[in-house]
Amino acid sequence: MSDAVNADTGGESPGQRTRRYDSTRRRAAAAETRGRILDAARARFLANGYTATTVAEIARDADVVADTIYATVGRKPALFRELIELSLSGTGRPVPGAQRDYAVRMRDEPDARDRLRIYAEAVTAIQTRLGPLFLVLREAATADADLKDLWSEITDRRAENMRGLASDLASTGQLRGDLTIDEVADVVWTMNSAEYYAMLVADRGWSSARFTDWLFDAWCRLLLDETG
Repeated sequence: MSDAVNADTGGESPGQRTRRYDSTRRRAAAAETRGRILDAARARFLANGYTATTVAEIARDADVVADTIYATVGRKPALFRELIELSLSGTGRPVPGAQRDYAVRMRDEPDARDRLRIYAEAVTAIQTRLGPLFLVLREAATADADLKDLWSEITDRRAENMRGLASDLASTGQLRGDLTIDEVADVVWTMNSAEYYAMLVADRGWSSARFTDWLFDAWCRLLLDETG
């Protein structure tokens, strides 16, 4: 009888199936708890700023104890870093810039205009998630050493990524001949910033679609040789 049961279940015993089920349930519960913590942390940081937000408040909002936050994500600087990284990647885990979906799609496009359109759409999506947090980071970096280090790291990483993007655009042969790679990188770097997005979308009331179209048109006019 037991042999027939095992044959029907791929050779697994009831104990093995139970352990696998319990493991799946534990992972799902852990992911749900992590999601609640990150959602609560984001809401608190945006409402109160970094300095005024406490782990105790986040724990209360997430319906956990503080030790659960420390074990699941880390202390307050780690919480904020995780929110920044997830906002950049747009997924449930940090992803390096060159490996993100839009970066892969850009490299697959031979035409510089198509690459810039993809990137303009990506910047809008990223800043919708990241922009408000990045402004909190900018303010907190003036007083908190951990956040100052994070600010410098993200800023330097952005500049490096933009140099790579400029080199990729140059490979199409469609950039203006009077611009260096560094100049192209700097132009894109200033216009893909949280500050630029906030000024036009949050402060001036532009729609996301208008912002995307503006970035695309401006980059094409500023960077590409369209005389031919």
